[in-house]
Amino acid sequence: MVERMAFTAMPDAPQATSDGPPRRGGGVIRDALKTLPGSPGVYRMLDDKGNVLYVGKARNLRKRVSSYAAGRSQTNRILRMVAATVALEVVTTHTEVEALLLESNLIKKLKPRYNILLRDDKSFPYIVIRRDHAWAQIGKYRGKRNKKGEFFGPFATAGAVNRTISALQKAFPLRSCSDSIFESRTRPCLQYQIKRCTAPCVGRISTENYERIVDDVRDFLRGHSSGIQARLSKGMTKAADGRDYEMAAVYRDRIQALTQIQARQDINVANVPEADVIAAHQEAGQTCIQVFFFRAGQNYGNRAYFPSHTQNVEPAEVLSAFLGQFYANKPPPRLILTSHDVDSRSLVEEALATRTDHKVRLVRPRRGAKADLMRHAQANARDALRRRLAESASQRKLLESVAKLFELETTPERIEVYDNSHISGTNAVGAMIVAGPDGLTKNAYRKFNIKSTDLAPGDDYAMMREVLTRRFSRLLKEDEARESGQWPDLVLIDGGAGHLSVAREVFADLGVANVGLAAIAKGPDRNAGREKLFLADGAQMMLRPNDPALYFLQRLRDEAHRFAIGTHRAKRAQAISRSALDDVPGVGAKRKRALLHHFGSAAAAAQAGSADLEKVDGISTAVAKRIYDHFHSDD
Repeated sequence: MVERMAFTAMPDAPQATSDGPPRRGGGVIRDALKTLPGSPGVYRMLDDKGNVLYVGKARNLRKRVSSYAAGRSQTNRILRMVAATVALEVVTTHTEVEALLLESNLIKKLKPRYNILLRDDKSFPYIVIRRDHAWAQIGKYRGKRNKKGEFFGPFATAGAVNRTISALQKAFPLRSCSDSIFESRTRPCLQYQIKRCTAPCVGRISTENYERIVDDVRDFLRGHSSGIQARLSKGMTKAADGRDYEMAAVYRDRIQALTQIQARQDINVANVPEADVIAAHQEAGQTCIQVFFFRAGQNYGNRAYFPSHTQNVEPAEVLSAFLGQFYANKPPPRLILTSHDVDSRSLVEEALATRTDHKVRLVRPRRGAKADLMRHAQANARDALRRRLAESASQRKLLESVAKLFELETTPERIEVYDNSHISGTNAVGAMIVAGPDGLTKNAYRKFNIKSTDLAPGDDYAMMREVLTRRFSRLLKEDEARESGQWPDLVLIDGGAGHLSVAREVFADLGVANVGLAAIAKGPDRNAGREKLFLADGAQMMLRPNDPALYFLQRLRDEAHRFAIGTHRAKRAQAISRSALDDVPGVGAKRKRALLHHFGSAAAAAQAGSADLEKVDGISTAVAKRIYDHFHSDD
């Protein structure tokens, strides 16, 4: 990893002079070259607002950065980036591997405009066999693998994990319930009745037999399924010969369940016990990267990624950038198959190996079973990209129809939809969703806890006023909001003429201009297809029920309503779960739980004396006094 890094800024962000604007472009880079070292490191190019334009790594910083000063044989993307550069920041490292790792981390963190960016990089789910309980539990797990147990995966989606666990429980009936439920059982649950669990909670299976099932699950997930099936077949035969037909049926059902799991493997992976197959396909200036996960000779699913980049970037370059970011938060397998040759392959292999405890090989298969896998992955990447392009074209047509409907000057790149949710004014929240050419932009959604204390209960207009005022006051303070695409082209309000009037007043008070504004009201009896649209100029209209634009607006309105309702319910549930103990200084979750277990309720704990409070585990004399004083401050 990176150690004892030296940080150098070259030069300081330039200031405007009397002769003109700040110095930028090739001149800045040539000035920096005078003091740049010839060692490995990472460089960052910054614009005049301090935003990072690009992050790159180099074996020799001076030699790599000098190529930007030449200005010859460079793409338009590089020329635009250099022209916008006003400062260069450098971090030196001991080795080029350290530079590569640091580059990947900085790209993920800073998301520079001119880098190839992996936009969707959530952690993957695993199957875990927990070993921190006398009776092992099988379940789904996502996050850092710091719990005691054995992890198998990763799986492409949570659905793939759920399906696998469900199928495994038919063959290997392990418990999946939580420890608290397990300890409280007095009779078998439904899982036992449908033969998905052996009910260890009530002693229906011995420890020895349960551990044998645990071993079978472990062996199966490690790819040793043939030995398990042979053992089950032998057990079925022995039970049948002994006329224990009920046990023979149990063995039969487990064999059938195993067969069904293996039948779902639609790709022959016999020669690939553990690998990620990563294929890139490029079309119309966009790239799709399809990743297939193979573990223990089984296909654990696949996922498509669409990295953000400018046009005219080669697939191999996109793939190289993808690898560093993709494995920044997950361990790589021993073998990674790629559809294109990766630049500096040995360097990338060494960098990836530092993230795990084994060697990593990058291979571009050209023949045989592995090449067949790659062709299959590339076909999936091609189909996924073409579906996305078709969806984007349809989305673009819908946005164009919305622009025509509301007489916008241009096709909207960002639509914001607002809605409120509350029950008689309690737990009131506002919600904003965002849509654009790529569909719903869920990472841009925002929720607003209504803060005003002088609102009349249920005053929906005042809530909408607060939400819009807070949202656009903040946008107006952020100078880069328009340039970064955070400024909406159209604001759509879930409501009627009154809500729209409030929005117009807020925009007038704040001086917001050049933003389309409209409201959509539910039809009579909330009938879909009879919605009424209210425009900023006071006009009203109803579209045909089969109008695609109306259907699109309905979807946006329904998504805003769903998000608002979900946020309100979460807030209400949190409020319900709170108790008087939450406000006591020094009483955290652990002490609160101990007090509730000891006294049975927060009210009983509030009425207890100091001596009684001290009897609770984890409650010292000082804490007991603090709790007592909190509830008896008026005595």
